[in-house]
Amino acid sequence: MTLRLALTAPLGLGLLALSGVGHRWVDILLQFTAPALILTAALTTGLIVARLKAAAWHGLAATLVLALAVAPQWFPASAPPRPGAPVVRLYSANLWALNTDTDAIAASVAASDADIVVLIELGDAPAARMDQLLAGYPHRVATPRIERPSGAARSVVASRWPLRAIQDRPDGLHAVGAAVRTPLGPLNVVGVHLTRPWPFQEQWGQISQTMALGAVLSDLDGPVVVAGDFNSVSSARIGRQIQRDLGLRPAPGFPGTWPSAAPSLFSVTIDQVYRSPDLAFVSRRLGRPTGSDHRPVVTELTLAAD
Repeated sequence: MTLRLALTAPLGLGLLALSGVGHRWVDILLQFTAPALILTAALTTGLIVARLKAAAWHGLAATLVLALAVAPQWFPASAPPRPGAPVVRLYSANLWALNTDTDAIAASVAASDADIVVLIELGDAPAARMDQLLAGYPHRVATPRIERPSGAARSVVASRWPLRAIQDRPDGLHAVGAAVRTPLGPLNVVGVHLTRPWPFQEQWGQISQTMALGAVLSDLDGPVVVAGDFNSVSSARIGRQIQRDLGLRPAPGFPGTWPSAAPSLFSVTIDQVYRSPDLAFVSRRLGRPTGSDHRPVVTELTLAAD
């Protein structure tokens, strides 16, 4: 009986996720559906092995509901790539403003062999060694240094290819953007860092920042990729808003990116990469550790088939 009662929690979490409820306190719980699925599946396997049939059936029900809730996050709708189109590799990472391990950051960027790099929360120590950190990326645009209680930081888009800055940065949205001249043609690359769902800077902080991001994107022509720390998995409230209102599609969200101290199997993917419908994801993987509490993400993109 105790086990069956305990399994009502993950079952309830899965049902809440499927319900589409967007209340902010519910939304915080929904960020953890993926690790809840892994843990519930492991517990259910143990119950089956132990032949605790009643509890095992409860576990299977909870696992199934959670799997349905997590599926859009791990297996989002994909677009077929255009045959023969060039592929662009993107490295994106929240480096954590107080991270001083510049060598680890440089090694992670170099190991990715990316064409375009998006860095969020670049602190003072690595920023002082920018030319070393981004030696292979001579074309760069960065936000001004921003003083914050959690550490001064700035955001950067760097590229092997020429770029021009996207200047529009609405108040309240921490973002950096560049139009990059790639083999795919002009590619709009935007790096963002949305506020946390809790504790709030303001109650509607994430929602209003996503609306501000939409205003930025509405002025852009051509393919768009948005990467950074959204402080939300793609299947929760903000991820759904981005897909519904901005028309962007997420890269697969497995394995997880935060916190980096936990095994990626049990982490949550709040570090996202979104694409416009005229692009297609070829691959998505995690990059080498940077010393941050977030893992970097390496994605490959190309043009979508007509």
